[in-house]
Amino acid sequence: MSEDVRLVAWVRGQVQGVGFRWFTRARALELGGMSGFALNLADGRVQVVAEGPRERCEGLLDWLRGDDTPGRVDGVTEIWDTPRGGYEGFAIR
Repeated sequence: MSEDVRLVAWVRGQVQGVGFRWFTRARALELGGMSGFALNLADGRVQVVAEGPRERCEGLLDWLRGDDTPGRVDGVTEIWDTPRGGYEGFAIR
């Protein structure tokens, strides 16, 4: 049984105005078992918070770092933590 975790990732590059949050939500729903959100930040990055089984969150992180995202990802910084809860599904904020 996989432990539940909280992933917070900040994605840099050309990731606003290209549907990045929508595709991130779609990928999270496709992987399943996660809740959280994707949010545009004022500095041009997108913040992604995902809570759920570690392997699902790692799958989302792999996708964020991969070549299949919209726009252009120059880098991803992440931190791992214990889940805080309070999210219904996976939202675009």
